[in-house]
Amino acid sequence: MDTITRSLARHSIRPDLLILEITETTAMNKPEQSVAILTRLTEMGVKASIDDFGTGYSSLLYLKRLPACELKIDRAFVHELSEAGDGATIVAAIVALAKALNLQIVAEGVENETQQQFLTQLGCHTLQGFLLGKPRTAEEIARDIRDSANIFTRPIYNINSK
Repeated sequence: MDTITRSLARHSIRPDLLILEITETTAMNKPEQSVAILTRLTEMGVKASIDDFGTGYSSLLYLKRLPACELKIDRAFVHELSEAGDGATIVAAIVALAKALNLQIVAEGVENETQQQFLTQLGCHTLQGFLLGKPRTAEEIARDIRDSANIFTRPIYNINSK
C-alpha cells in the first residue's frame, strides 16, 4: 500500500489512472486479505483488474466481493474459440458473468479475426493479442518515440467499426 501511495505521489499520477492486475489465483490464495487490500486501494481511487480469470479456483462469492472494475479472460479460453469444443460456451458464460457484475471485460490472446468477431459480438470491451499488435521491446518503443516514427502514425483498430 505504502509503495503504491508513494509512487503515485512521486510521479504525480492520479490514482484513477492506475489499474492494478491481480491474478485470480493470487486473489483466492488469501481471499479475505485480497478483499481488504483491494478495498483500501479502490477507496484511494486505484482500480483493480482480475487477471487470468477462469484458470484458478475462484469462489463466486469472493469474485462478487472483490472491488474490481475489470475481468480479464485468460488466453487459454480465447484460444479454444478456434477449436471444436466448449470454449465458446465457457467464454460466453464468463462474459455474461462479468456483465452481470458490471465489470469491464478484457480478452487476452486474440490471434485471429474469428476470435475477434466472436468476442466483439458477445460485447467484450477490450481485446489484447497478436491480431492487434506484436510485443515490442522497451528499446523499440523508446526508439520509435525518439524518432517520432510508426508508433503515433499507425492506424488504431476499432473493434466497433465492423
